[in-house]
Amino acid sequence: MKMALVKLKETSSTNTWCREHIRDVDMPVFVMTEAQTAGRGQRGNSWEAEAGKNLTFSIVWRPEGVSPAEQFAISEAVALGVKDYLGSRGIEARVKWPNDIYAGDRKICGILIEHSILGCRIDRSIIGVGVNVNQSVFVSDAPNPVSMTNISGKRYDLETEADEISEYISVRLDDATSENGRRVLHEDFMSGLWRGDGGWYPFRDVEEGRFFTGRIEGVAPTGHLAVRERDSDKIRSYAFKEVEFILG
Repeated sequence: MKMALVKLKETSSTNTWCREHIRDVDMPVFVMTEAQTAGRGQRGNSWEAEAGKNLTFSIVWRPEGVSPAEQFAISEAVALGVKDYLGSRGIEARVKWPNDIYAGDRKICGILIEHSILGCRIDRSIIGVGVNVNQSVFVSDAPNPVSMTNISGKRYDLETEADEISEYISVRLDDATSENGRRVLHEDFMSGLWRGDGGWYPFRDVEEGRFFTGRIEGVAPTGHLAVRERDSDKIRSYAFKEVEFILG
C-alpha cells in the first residue's frame, strides 16, 4: 500500500489534524509532524514528545474488507508493523495488550486508533502513532518511557525512519484486508505479546478495584483479553480499560 505524505511543522495532534482535514486528503495518507502540542494517548492521557526528536504521525486509511467486528485486526496490524520496524533496528519489542509497544518493561511507542463506522463497514480509520526515537530525557509523570536512542545509543534521521516505519505498517495493514492475512496477524500478535509467556503477573480489575495474580490465556478476535486468575482458576474476559497490568 503506497501512502501519500503530508509533513507538518507543528499541530495540536496529528489525529486531530486528520479529522479536521479529512476532506482535503486522499487516502491512504501518512501525516507526520515535527512538534505535537497536545498529543493524545489512550485513556485521554497526553503523550510526551520533545519537538523534533520523535516520530509522531497518523495514517488515514479506508480498510476495505475489514468489518466493524474485525476492527481489532487493524490494531494488531499497526502494533506488529511498529514491532517489525523496531526489530529491523535491532530493538527487541513486544506488544502490550491492546496495542502499546514495550522494549523490556518500558514503553517505547503508543498507538491511538479512531474508526468511523458507516453502516456495516468501517468508512475510515485514523491511526495515530508516537514512537520515542531521539528523546533521551522524559519529564512527564509517565512511569516507564524509553526511546530508541536510550536503548541503542544511536541518533536517527527522522525522515528516514518515517519512510521505513510507514513501509512496515503498510505491509501489515495489507494483511488485515484478507481472512488469511488476519489469521496470520493474530498468530503473530499472540507470539509477540508482552507477558504472554505463560507466566503469572499482577493485574488490577478496574471495575472491582481488586488486585490479583493472573496469566494471559489468549486474546479474542474482538480484542478481549482472557486472563486466568491464579487463586480461583477462573478465566475472565476483559475489554480495554477493564483491567490493568501492574508494573513490577
